[in-house]
Amino acid sequence: MPSISNKGKKMPASPIRKLVPYAEAAKKRGVHVIHLNIGQPDIKTPKIALDAVRNHNIEVLEYSMTQGSEAYRRKIAEYYAKKDIIVDSEDIIVTTGGSEALSFAMGTIMDNDDEIIIPEPFYANYNGFATAAGVTVKPIVSTIENNFALPPISKFEELITPKTKAILICNPGNPTGYLYTEEEIKQLAELVKKHNLFLIADEVYREFTYEGRKHYSILQVEGLEEHAIIVDSVSKRYSMCGARIGCLVSKNTEVIQTAMKFAQARLSPPTFAQIASEAALETPQEYFDDVIKEYVSRRDILISELKKIEGVQVAVPQGAFYCVVALPVDDADHFAQWLLESFDLEGNTVMVAPAAGFYATPGLGKNQIRIAYVLEKEQLVKAVQILGKALNEYRDK
Repeated sequence: MPSISNKGKKMPASPIRKLVPYAEAAKKRGVHVIHLNIGQPDIKTPKIALDAVRNHNIEVLEYSMTQGSEAYRRKIAEYYAKKDIIVDSEDIIVTTGGSEALSFAMGTIMDNDDEIIIPEPFYANYNGFATAAGVTVKPIVSTIENNFALPPISKFEELITPKTKAILICNPGNPTGYLYTEEEIKQLAELVKKHNLFLIADEVYREFTYEGRKHYSILQVEGLEEHAIIVDSVSKRYSMCGARIGCLVSKNTEVIQTAMKFAQARLSPPTFAQIASEAALETPQEYFDDVIKEYVSRRDILISELKKIEGVQVAVPQGAFYCVVALPVDDADHFAQWLLESFDLEGNTVMVAPAAGFYATPGLGKNQIRIAYVLEKEQLVKAVQILGKALNEYRDK
């Protein structure tokens, strides 16, 4: 029998999606599953984006430009300028989601067995992208005790070897909701310049910052132009996860020219999704003001309800719409599966994402889960009540 690749064997299962079969089985038994496991907002996609697709009169659905339509890239550059991020349309490659942008970035700057340093916990698919690229992840631990702040720069320096090519951060963070300060970004900038590394920033949650805090982009750091690579996406910003449109942004012309070769290999990003994404850039600020107000309200009620459960510890997010929760259990994977297989409260249960899959260091995050607060407040309160009852029963069994 032919064998599959070692990469295939090493490719990690998604902690966000691996429990789906158990959730589907629960639904078939008549149990209502409240999904806290996935960052799929229930916020409506801006009407202007949907109308742009509905009203288009395309007669031949042709390939778009490899790097994305020129008109769209110009508008992306204008969007960044409003955020004090000065780039040209030629510094941008439109990708099929932020995921493809990350893959292009890794393929462009790293070879097999090169190393990338990532503060953990981190977006679980970074492990998958690294595995696919043959890249070794060197994790550096951030902790729930200090709200997942940036670890000391000295700890990063200890991990740097001749094989180290980049540091990757997510800002604001998935799964932690931590927002890096300007000082923290500048510390990383000095480090990558000192050791001649790249700094990749996944900034897809840029709009979602709370209590007056400001997002500070790596491309706002003077003198970092040759080292900085931004990964971005419309998925969360405009509640357009299904559009699968993102972009790779860098002032380093060699990075863009090389990434273009990877982009050419996949031909082009989807046309209709670019049309919707270009129109979405006209979304008024009031949309984001209302969305952020809603997420703050959801966050606050979620944190308040979680703190009522004995033995639970929760980090307070400063951005994005996720939080990491430490539970009074030994194995959150087992507990999450048990919730779907063996527990319901009046016909309801919850689906969470076990946090161990967001770590690269074996054994870390075993008692933690990630919660995405992308549901209405009433659903969040109900979900936490179910979670509390379930923990009591789980610990007593």
